[in-house]
Amino acid sequence: MAENTVRTEAQTAAPTGTRTLIHGIMVVRAVAAGASSLRSVVEATGLSRSTAHRLIQALRVERFLRENADGSLQLGPALIELGFQALDSVSLQTIAHPILVDLAQQAKDTVHLAVEDSGMALYLDKIHGTRGIEIRSWIGARMPLTYTGIGKALLIDSPERWRSQYVQDRNLTGRDPEHDYADESAFSAAMAKFAKQGFAYDLEENEPGVRCVSAPVRDGRGKTVAAISVSAALPFMPPKRMKALGPVVVDAAARISAELGYHTSKNDLVG
Repeated sequence: MAENTVRTEAQTAAPTGTRTLIHGIMVVRAVAAGASSLRSVVEATGLSRSTAHRLIQALRVERFLRENADGSLQLGPALIELGFQALDSVSLQTIAHPILVDLAQQAKDTVHLAVEDSGMALYLDKIHGTRGIEIRSWIGARMPLTYTGIGKALLIDSPERWRSQYVQDRNLTGRDPEHDYADESAFSAAMAKFAKQGFAYDLEENEPGVRCVSAPVRDGRGKTVAAISVSAALPFMPPKRMKALGPVVVDAAARISAELGYHTSKNDLVG
């Protein structure tokens, strides 16, 4: 069982003096995963009944766990307090930058980080590639969401907005791209495919001769809060490479998401 494997590795890797701390963390994570009784905590962690009971009582005293009127366990208010403090101290750019640098080195192409601001993609970071090709973008630039790959990634979890955002962006002045979707239905169909595969494309809608592959970044609530992309000139972005880049960009986005508290089975580092 994978859970038992993770638990055993965590216990084995921990120095003797830190075992109690590791076990306490295991109890908190077990309750977070749904264990609501002493028995279920023991089953989830593999700890002895006496050890689990002692840790639960200590965690209740420190408000990391709470016991409900029916005797069931839940996460306590101390975790909420610490969570807000951690969230306030997080800088998206600081967390993302080294991961973006790694991605740029791996892809050899320009990498961007953006968030949505007032219905536009706002670029927060840009790492230049090593091919010597300049992409028309800069930190602080704002681009329409549905024209850019990074904007599509920001919209990937919001199907209710796909059609309306497409129409809104097409009403902007000074925009008449040679490469574009026929209408909002075609755009919505493309977005459905992007959502299914987990990454989006810009096929020269934003800038002629430039394509990009992008993926969403999510926070601890599972909400899309940012997106990243790899952009390159057309000769370096044939369809086969774009498809191969997808999982690479998704992996980098997942690394940033994990640092923001997003939890999946892949980034679960219990213990």
